[in-house]
Amino acid sequence: MTERFFALSIAGGRGERLRPLTDNRPKPMVEINNKPIIGYQVEWMRAQGVTDVVFLTGYMGEMIQEYFGNGSKHGITAHYSNENTPLGRGGALKQGLGHVPIEAKVVLVANGDIITNQSLKPMIKLHEQSQATGTMMLVPYPSQYGVVESNDQNIVTQFIEKGRLPFWINAGVYVFDRGIESLLPDIGDHETSTFQDLATEGKLSAFRSDMAWTSIESPKDITNISNQIKEGQLILPGNY
Repeated sequence: MTERFFALSIAGGRGERLRPLTDNRPKPMVEINNKPIIGYQVEWMRAQGVTDVVFLTGYMGEMIQEYFGNGSKHGITAHYSNENTPLGRGGALKQGLGHVPIEAKVVLVANGDIITNQSLKPMIKLHEQSQATGTMMLVPYPSQYGVVESNDQNIVTQFIEKGRLPFWINAGVYVFDRGIESLLPDIGDHETSTFQDLATEGKLSAFRSDMAWTSIESPKDITNISNQIKEGQLILPGNY
C-alpha cells in the first residue's frame, strides 16, 4: 500500500487587492492562463508525492470544492475543512489537521496563493535532520525597484532590473510535524503565536530556496507569471 502524504492548502482568502477579479471567486481560484492559482499548486504538490490535500476554505469555498470534487481528476484525494466563522490561519490549520491521520509523520502546508517549483525532498531532509517541529521555506526578498550598482569611484557599473535585498522572507510553505496541532491557536494566526514560541525554543528551522516562487498579490503578478509560463521561462509540473 502506498504511504499517504498529506498537504494542507490555506485557501480561504478574499484577495481584496485582486478585486474585481475576486468579487465572484476566492483568491486561489483566480485564473492564470485559464487555470486557477490553486490548480498550479495542487499539480506541484502531486509532483512532490502528495496523495491527499485538505483545502482550508472560507470565502466562497464552494467554488474550490466544485473545481476539485473528490480530487480523482487531479490525481489526489481531496478533503475540505470549511470555516463557518473566521478562525484565522492558525485556527484554520488546527481544524484542518483533524483530517490528517494522527500517525502521519510530516504534513506539508502552503498558502493557497503560492506558486513554486521547489522540490520538497531537501526541505523534508532538513526538517528531519534538525528535529524541528516546523520548517519554513524562505526566499530572497526582491526589490520593488531596479537596483543600480556603482564602484568606489562613484561610477555606475551595472543596472539590475529585479534586484535582491540582503534579506530572506517567509514563502508561505511549511513542513510540520503532525503533533504541531496542539500548539496551534483555536483562533488566530500561527505566525504571531505558534511560530514565535517555536523560534524561542529553537524548534523552527529555515530552508532557504533559490527556486522559482511567487505569491500572487496583484494583477501585475498575474501578468508577469502568465508571461513567464507562456514563454517557457518558468517550468511548472503539468506545464512542460
